[in-house]
Parts: sequence; structure tokens; C-alpha cells
Amino acid sequence: MENILSPSILSADFSCLSDEIKKVENGGAKYLHIDVMDGLFVPNITFGPPLIKSIRKTTDMFFDVHLMINNPDNLLEDFESAGADLITVHQESCIHLHRTIQKIKSFGLKAGIALNPATPVSTLSDIIEDIDLVLLMSVNPGFGGQSLIGNVKNKFTDLKELMYKKNISKDIEIDGGVNLNNLEDVLSWGANVIVAGSAIYGAENVELRTKEFIKIMQGQ
Repeated sequence: MENILSPSILSADFSCLSDEIKKVENGGAKYLHIDVMDGLFVPNITFGPPLIKSIRKTTDMFFDVHLMINNPDNLLEDFESAGADLITVHQESCIHLHRTIQKIKSFGLKAGIALNPATPVSTLSDIIEDIDLVLLMSVNPGFGGQSLIGNVKNKFTDLKELMYKKNISKDIEIDGGVNLNNLEDVLSWGANVIVAGSAIYGAENVELRTKEFIKIMQGQ
């Protein structure tokens, strides 16, 4: 699978968001990770479809939209209309997960499922064949700048075993605490879509930091 960097705008400067997006785009990133939080499923509130629609006008990057919200089904069409390319929902927030995934797919979008650190990979057994991506949270969701939970490594092993049994291959995304010091480790675990927020937007030169991530991910 291709290694893909998906910088998270959760850590960007919202007073000049268009410029912040251009920095990672100029650095070579093709994905943009957009964390949507409702203050209920996680203890933070970020933004919704109007902001996504606004930044969609400024870039052709692939919008990797991560919904950390309750009852996501009610807003899927709004996020599709706003310009999402991939919508990832949490296994823990969906009452009828198959129905949610089918609805995302009905819009012609890619569909992903995220698992919180304490949620076992086995919960995906009956649906993993229907999705495009699995997002393994390596922090408890809600805030940027947290340290990676090391035990998530075991979940990558479980996930790869599940895929092997099913004879399938899916993108595996990791979100939370990834930086230049542990990037090679998480790649070796099996992650191929890397979310990084403060490790990129906290750098003095965001474009250069983006290039540094991509260089490691390309094995150079």
C-alpha cells in the first residue's frame, strides 16, 4: 500500500487557515485530515460542514474527514456536499454501522471506521470487507498534542491478522502522537496513512517539516 501523509488542520492557525493548508500542500502532502468534534462524543468542539465547504474552494487536496460525533448518519449528506472525499466514523458512535457505511458509499465516497484505543479490532470482523480504511486511534480522541499510546502496536498486529484471514488489504491509518521520532516505528507496525498535527504545524517551517515526514515515509 502507498504511504500517505494526512496533516491534521486541528493544529493549524485558524486565523490564516488557507495559508496553513497551502504550506502542507506545497510540502507534498496530498491528503488533509479534518477532525470534526461535537463536544459530546469527545470533550471538544471543532468545526462542521460550513468550514469544510469554505476550504474546499482553496485546494484540490483529498479531504480525509474524521467524524468524532454522535449520530453521524444525520450529517453525512452535509459533509458530502461540503467536499469530503473520505468519511471515517467511529465504531463506538454508530448504532447500525453497516447502514452508516452503506450511506457513505451511496454518495460515491470512500468509507472508513475508527477505533478508540480501548476498542478491540475484533469488532470489525463483520464489516471490514465493506470499508476502505481502518483508523486506529493512538490517543484518546478530543485534543491535539497528546503522546502516542504504545499499546496500540498490538492492535496493528490484530488488524493485520484479521485482514490475512479475510484475504483482504485495506488502508490502515494512525492518528495521535505521531512525530519524526516514532514515525519509522508506526510505519513498521503497518500504518500507511499517517495523521500528524502538532508535529507538523508546531514546526517553525511547516512546509519543510511536511517534506521531512514524506522523505521518511518514502524510505529515502
